[in-house]
Amino acid sequence: MTHRATGPDRPVRTPLRPLRLLVAALLAAALAACSGNGETPQPAAIEGLDILVVPAADAASGRAWDGVVEAVRQATLAAQTSGRVAEVRRDVGDRVDANELLVRLTAVEQQAGVEAARAQLHATEARAREADGNYARYLELSQAQYVSKSQLEQMHAARDSARAARDAARAQLANVGQQVDYTSVRAPYAGIVASRDVEPGESVGVGRTLMTVFAPEALRIEVSVPQSDAEAIRANAIASVRFHDGRSADAAGVTVFPAADAATHAVRVRIDLPTLDPVPAPGSTAKVVFPAVAGAAFPRIPASAVAVRGEVNAAYVLSDGRLALRQLRLGERSGGEVEVIAGLKPGETIAIDPVAARQALVAARGDD
Repeated sequence: MTHRATGPDRPVRTPLRPLRLLVAALLAAALAACSGNGETPQPAAIEGLDILVVPAADAASGRAWDGVVEAVRQATLAAQTSGRVAEVRRDVGDRVDANELLVRLTAVEQQAGVEAARAQLHATEARAREADGNYARYLELSQAQYVSKSQLEQMHAARDSARAARDAARAQLANVGQQVDYTSVRAPYAGIVASRDVEPGESVGVGRTLMTVFAPEALRIEVSVPQSDAEAIRANAIASVRFHDGRSADAAGVTVFPAADAATHAVRVRIDLPTLDPVPAPGSTAKVVFPAVAGAAFPRIPASAVAVRGEVNAAYVLSDGRLALRQLRLGERSGGEVEVIAGLKPGETIAIDPVAARQALVAARGDD
């Protein structure tokens, strides 16, 4: 028979649950003593800031696509002969007239080639005249049967050979003369200098880019739209263009391509731009808006209210008198305002000056 020990030697065990409750009660009492009234302290309210209530999003006038301005007529002027740049008469942004001299190359070698070709032509012309005279005399002698038929044929061949050499010399002179003309690079049409790629004193070879000129009155943008939107745009071929500098203009013409791309299944749309001053630079970005396609509407806030932290855009949001920095996803900027695609809702309050908001937030935390 087994007996359980009783008496003073038996250890006494305290139940765990009452012990845990006791520890929790003591911890709560300590926290209450630290806070004074048992409530978690809250940061001080932010007051005195310039604020803005985020307005409701306006109905979008149409869906926008990003595009790049390109020139319909753009000429890249390259060297067609070797030489050294003697003069560059125009710079980037200058307006030029048709056939105006833009770049001049040295023509020492080319001019020497002209002189040599001209001398060769004189020599071949003299031989051709001599051959013509010899053939004429042999023809008269053959009629009197003083020379054989084979001798006459030899004179005929010599005359033809001399004439061919003269014609080849004339072609060579024309060729080297053209090389001299290539040393003067002229504008193919009236336009604006888009790039200048050489400086006086540089040595250039055939094919070296010297300058680029484009016609400002013929600019366009091409965008690719989904097939589902192409028909709506074709039925209502109207578009407006918003440029990166905040300007906007109505398209002079809209052309929807008849076929879709086999790889992307997108349809290209060409937008012809009107004449603008200043002229949008080819290669600059722009947004093309088609009213025929419904677009999403986003609230807009002043661009100055956006706090930039590295690559992150954010805004100071004020709620119940307290500030919080919230990350934003931004869209198009125009007229000093920016679209907020995500991060803010209409009716929320933001600080207009992010620098002042940050200073106020730091001060409030210091008071805590």
